[in-house]
Amino acid sequence: MASAAGSSNAAAKLRGSGGVALAMLVLNVTTYGFTIASAHILGPTDYGALAAWMNLLLVVNVGALGLQATAARRLSSGEHDLDDVEPHLVRLTLVSSIALGVVLLALTPVINVTLQLDDLLMAALLGVTAVPLTLVGGLTGILQGERRWGALSAVQICIGAPRLVVGVALMAWRPEPRWGAIAVAVTMIVPVVVGLHALRHRHLRPGVEREGLRSLVMEMVHNSQALLAFFAVSNVDLIVARHTLDSHDAGLYAAGLIMAKAVLFLPQFVSIVAFPSMASGDSPRTFVMAVGAVIALGAVATLGTALLPGLALIFVGGSEYEGVQSRLWIFAVLGTVLAVLMMVVYALLARGRQRSVYLTWVALAAIIGFGLKVHTIGDLLTVVIAVDTVLVLVLLVAHQRSAGKPIRAGAVTEPYPAG
Repeated sequence: MASAAGSSNAAAKLRGSGGVALAMLVLNVTTYGFTIASAHILGPTDYGALAAWMNLLLVVNVGALGLQATAARRLSSGEHDLDDVEPHLVRLTLVSSIALGVVLLALTPVINVTLQLDDLLMAALLGVTAVPLTLVGGLTGILQGERRWGALSAVQICIGAPRLVVGVALMAWRPEPRWGAIAVAVTMIVPVVVGLHALRHRHLRPGVEREGLRSLVMEMVHNSQALLAFFAVSNVDLIVARHTLDSHDAGLYAAGLIMAKAVLFLPQFVSIVAFPSMASGDSPRTFVMAVGAVIALGAVATLGTALLPGLALIFVGGSEYEGVQSRLWIFAVLGTVLAVLMMVVYALLARGRQRSVYLTWVALAAIIGFGLKVHTIGDLLTVVIAVDTVLVLVLLVAHQRSAGKPIRAGAVTEPYPAG
C-alpha cells in the first residue's frame, strides 16, 4: 500500500515537473520574444528607455519572489493547519502589493530622473505594475505550496504570452516605450485572474491576527534580501565589465551573459517543483536529485554550446559578437554554476536558514573587488566563476550542517491534489 502511494506521488511529481518545465519554457521564450520585438520596433534609443524600465521592474520583482518563497515554505512545512496560515498569507500579499505600489508611485519623479525616461506616465507605470506583480508572487507561492502544478503552470504561461501579443500590437500601433510599459502593466492582470480562479475553492480571505502576520512579514523580508543578494551576484559582473573593460569588450561580455542567463534559467522548474518537498523535509534525497538535475542540464547546455558555437552565436546576437564565440561555452559554465547557486539558495530558504545566505553579500563584494583589477574578458570570467563556485561550496556545507536540524516555522497538514 505504501509502495503504491509512493509510486503515485513520484508519478505526480514527474507530471508536475514536466508541466512546470513546459510552462517555464513558454514564459522564457515569450519574454525573450517581447525583448527582441521591442528592440526591433522601438530602435536603440527608445528601446534603451524600455530596457531600463524593465530592469528596474526585475529588482522590484524580488519582493514578489520573496513572498512566493515564504508562502510556498509555510504551506509545505507541515506545522500548522492550512486554514490558520493561509488567511495571513492572503493579507500579507494584499498589504505588500498595495504598499509597494504606493511607495513606487510616490517615487515616480525620482524614477523618471534616474532612468532618464522623460515620461512621468511611464515612470508611474512601474508602481502600477508592482501591484499585480506582487499579487502574482503571493498567488503562485500558495499554488506552489499546495503542489498544484497545473494551475501554477497556467499562471506562469499567462505572465509571458499576453505580454508578447499585446506588447507587439501596442508598440506596432504606437512605437513608443511607454506603450511597451503599458502592455506589461495591463497584461499582469491576466495571471492574477487565473491565479484567483484556481484558488477560488479556498474561499481566500484576509487574516486579522497580527502576531501570525508579523512572523510572515519577517520571513518575507529575510527571503527577499536573500534573493536580492543572489540577483545582485548574478548581475554585478556586467556593471564591473563596463568599468574595467573597453566599450567593445564590455559589449561582447554582455552578449556572452545572454548565454549564461539562458543556462541559469533553463532548470528553474527544478527548484519550483523541489521547493515544497525540501520545505516539508519529505526526503533528503530531493535536494541531491535536484542539484544533480540542474548540473546535468547545465552540462548538456555547455556541451551543446561547445559543439555548436556558431548556432550559439546567433542566439546571443549574431556575427557582430563573433569576438566572444570561442568563450560562449565558458559563459555556459558560468550559467551552470549560477543555476546550482540558485538551487542551493532556495534549499536554504526552504529550511528557514536565511542567515546562511548573508554570505552571498560577501561574494558580491569579492566579485567587485577582484573584478575591478582585471582588464580582459577571460580574466573577468575566471574571477566570477571562481567566486561563485566558492560560494556554492560554502553554502552546500551550510546546507549539509543544517540537514540534521529541524526545519524552522511552517504551515500545512492536509494533502493537496497534484494538478
